[in-house]
Amino acid sequence: MSTAPHIPDDYSTVSDPERALKYAIQHIAGTRTEIVEGVITPVSPSWAHESAAEVVRRQLSARLEQLDLVSGSGNLDLPGSENWYVPDLAVVPAELAAKTEGALLPDQTLLIVEVSSPSNAETDRVVKRRRYGQYGAPLYLLVDREHRTCTLYSEPTRLGYAEESGPHPFGTPVHLPAPFGLDLDTTRL
Repeated sequence: MSTAPHIPDDYSTVSDPERALKYAIQHIAGTRTEIVEGVITPVSPSWAHESAAEVVRRQLSARLEQLDLVSGSGNLDLPGSENWYVPDLAVVPAELAAKTEGALLPDQTLLIVEVSSPSNAETDRVVKRRRYGQYGAPLYLLVDREHRTCTLYSEPTRLGYAEESGPHPFGTPVHLPAPFGLDLDTTRL
């Protein structure tokens, strides 16, 4: 018996468990649900969490306009793994975002921002840091509300990230390198 050919971003005709799980997440569980190392996790951020993400988004907005980039919290697929992430903020080329109905891959982003919560802090600090690096996300900014620090990870490798700037205490500017070339004010995080 043969299976129908797979169409990219169409998980409805697949027979392997990874794709079936990701299809279920997209079509049954809702738009704010992640799979982290095979565990299905609904994402329901608090107002304080959303406020921290908004502080970063607002500081990036003028630069994003200049570079024809957009920010959002769309789905990120990590193919070949049981991972499907909904980052707090991801920056991608506007043209790519406009034509992508499904998930993007981490290496298609320019910056991913995760804001930790008490329920997911270790996931953001350890698992997502490693996975984003392994999947080629060029920059990963961790806003750690519990430790009141920001850490920027760069130079992705197959083991995670090779470079780490921080942790910087809230109130210390964090430099975002090219293409952003700006210092992020962390005072209001």
